Amino acid sequence: MSEQAITSGHRPDEHHPARWWHRLDDGRIQCDLCPRDCRLHEGQRGLCFVRRREGDAMVLTTYGRSSGFCVDPIEKKPLNHFHPGSSVFSFGTAGCNLACKFCQNWDISKSTEMDRLMDQASPEAIAQAARASGCRSVAFTYNDPVIFAEYALDAADACHDAGLATVAVTAGYIHAEPRREFYARMDAANVDLKAFTEEFYFRLTGAHLAPVLDTLKYLVHETDCWTEITTLLIPTKNDSDAEIRAMCRWIASALRTDVPLHFTAFHPDYKLDDLPATPASTLSRARNIAQEEGLRHVYTGNVHDREGGTTFCPACHAALIERDWHRILRYELTDDGHCPHCSTAIAGRFGRFQGAFGNRRIPVRLARR
Repeated sequence: MSEQAITSGHRPDEHHPARWWHRLDDGRIQCDLCPRDCRLHEGQRGLCFVRRREGDAMVLTTYGRSSGFCVDPIEKKPLNHFHPGSSVFSFGTAGCNLACKFCQNWDISKSTEMDRLMDQASPEAIAQAARASGCRSVAFTYNDPVIFAEYALDAADACHDAGLATVAVTAGYIHAEPRREFYARMDAANVDLKAFTEEFYFRLTGAHLAPVLDTLKYLVHETDCWTEITTLLIPTKNDSDAEIRAMCRWIASALRTDVPLHFTAFHPDYKLDDLPATPASTLSRARNIAQEEGLRHVYTGNVHDREGGTTFCPACHAALIERDWHRILRYELTDDGHCPHCSTAIAGRFGRFQGAFGNRRIPVRLARR
């Protein structure tokens, strides 16, 4: 499959009405989408940059505008227990409601230039492009979909109408009311649990830990949205044995032991380019700690590690889905998600395995009529 061009007649809307805000007595309006609670005068934007006050209302300036479209393996999100081997149609916009000094997609998430959003597509065109690309699902990714929730929700409805699943790749930094509606439209989510200390969140992301933990508990216990967790391990910042162990104990007790956890490798970038890359040994050490704390499905990412990429049966320990990076090398799970050796059910969303998409990345261009 080569680069595709799919026609879209959509015109972007820089003044799309935004939801989740209210007026304050002092004349400002407050955004109620995420815990930042940005309070805006006329013409001001929130920290995310894409939600702006116009008159006595708030608008979303990136509705129908994307930083690009691409077909990826679902394992790249990363989701290892959500239709493994399938392809996912990925897109994002610009901006972010966190201020991570280690952002790996900083050219997109920190962008304040709307001109870079050259790809334009209606929600229906996104669903059409995903189907034409042979994808099973659509992922809202690259930057956090929470900040373009109105666009993501409309796109999710169009995808469901077209028989496609939806995936959110997110930091989980969202208030309770919009959270209910947002995740009701998502079939799967990978949530970045960036660390397990308030100090890390405050100093390195400009946010707080508690709202993210609340989102994770909500997803796992109150929704049908399949959930996996990713933690980017940054040398000297969040990679101590004590912090990793505390996080894994919390996951086991507050969530479930079968929630998949991905430890991924940091590479120097953005404002933390003075730190070394994460060694593979750190990921293996973290994986061992997580398993000692009872977590059943723990993975390593951004490295070649067959052991750390493989899905094992938690009962008989047979290797069921063997991976190297995002590539599936062997698949033995039954169509209904059971171990063929001992019949143990594996947590996740599975179906008939139709072959692996492989470790490819295929850009898709939506050509305007």
